Amino acid sequence: MSAPRHAVVIGSGFGGLAAAVRLGARGYRVTVLEKLDAPGGRAYVHRQDGFTFDGGPTIVTAPYLLDELWALCGRRRADDVELRELDPFYQVRFDDGDTFDYSGNLDAIRAQIARVEPRDVPALDRFLAASQEIYDIAFGQFAAKPFHQLGTFVGAAPDLVRLGGYRSVHGFVSRYFRNEKLRILFSFHPLLVGGNPFTTTSFYCLISHLERTFGVHWAMGGTGALIRGLAALVAGQGGTLRYGAEVAQITTDGRRATGVRLASGETLAADVVVSNADAAWTYSKLLGSHPRRRWTDRKLARSRYSMSLFVWYFGTNRRYDAVRHHTIMMGPRYEGLVDDIFTKKRLATDFSLYLHRPTATDPSLAPPGCDTFYVLSPVPHLGSGTDWPARAEGYRASIQRKLEETVLPGLGESIVTSRMMTPLDFRERLLSVNGAAFALEPWLFQSAWFRPHNLSEELERLYLVGAGTHPGAGIPGVLSSAKILDQIVPDPGALA
Repeated sequence: MSAPRHAVVIGSGFGGLAAAVRLGARGYRVTVLEKLDAPGGRAYVHRQDGFTFDGGPTIVTAPYLLDELWALCGRRRADDVELRELDPFYQVRFDDGDTFDYSGNLDAIRAQIARVEPRDVPALDRFLAASQEIYDIAFGQFAAKPFHQLGTFVGAAPDLVRLGGYRSVHGFVSRYFRNEKLRILFSFHPLLVGGNPFTTTSFYCLISHLERTFGVHWAMGGTGALIRGLAALVAGQGGTLRYGAEVAQITTDGRRATGVRLASGETLAADVVVSNADAAWTYSKLLGSHPRRRWTDRKLARSRYSMSLFVWYFGTNRRYDAVRHHTIMMGPRYEGLVDDIFTKKRLATDFSLYLHRPTATDPSLAPPGCDTFYVLSPVPHLGSGTDWPARAEGYRASIQRKLEETVLPGLGESIVTSRMMTPLDFRERLLSVNGAAFALEPWLFQSAWFRPHNLSEELERLYLVGAGTHPGAGIPGVLSSAKILDQIVPDPGALA
């Protein structure tokens, strides 16, 4: 019998681990290479002073995509990781103190809309019907379909135009709701995947249907429990996971990927290479010395990158039981702040925040009687020139004051552990070009065919998964990018 074909996967985020599971299920011998000392990438887990902090993604939707991976290994995800549905999904808190609990209960949502703007109540059903139609096409048909052939895009174009994909999310939502608070409520979602609501294609309105259909879930033990579960699946298939193994170069022979060279100098030969690294990093650094036809340095420099994030992780010696698991805190400006972040690329003095309190659902993530938090503020990527070593502490202190004035009174006296993450960490630790938190910005002409393809345009036997390729960021998008590999990576026996 011949030796199994070897697949090397660069990076152990959700995309890399999902890719490894799918390739292992098809008979490949898989090696996953991770720069950090543990799996996860953006979903890395920090443990500090008895508190557990999920590094990045915390909102789990479309759990069936996870269940598929466990099923490929003959297992049930529920036997390894419990997903608990949240109610409400999240609370949106406006700057004037008004709140809106968003859930799958349409009667409750209608009642809250009636309180804000009675004339907009009938708009909800029309908007949700439009969201479902977009979901059925843009996600149901296209999210797990490769877009490396122009004909696929041309064939999809009539549906995409009919669904209003040329409109922005905010523009699409504004066709249904007249009240500005409601326009914000139903249009902020692109910010969760690195997009500007005023320029991101309206296809992202599908998130409303996705949430309502499958719910918003929390993985007990933290998002890291899913990462550990996926890593265990890879190991259970006989795959190898190596940590502290930074890839410096994808090796080539002509126009074919042949393996990787590590920063240590070690080389690994591979029959196929899958990169879960940042797509722009993959092309500009890992293939930096290789002639490229499409993703040249010039094109990458002219591309638009997502915003970055400032994240403050902290633990308190008391519980704030009035605070929801997920809270979206809108600042005094919406369009103006987004414009500062994406267009003017300047660090504003005001902010909108996502406050995550996982101990609302899962007390195991903090010592008894304590709370674990992180608060996330969208900020410009490193193209802004912000001096983060000089600005970070002042920015954190401003966020702390805002939290103390609103939802976390007495916070300053209650903090017992703290750490920060700035755009510099996204560049230096996670190897993301410009410190962008979500790779390329998901506007219309950087989506689908226009995005870096899952089947590399530059090399044979090189494949891309993760936020920077099709279909985009967010756990459902990243898992779908790995699912696409089933259609484009040859079976091991078919490789010459």
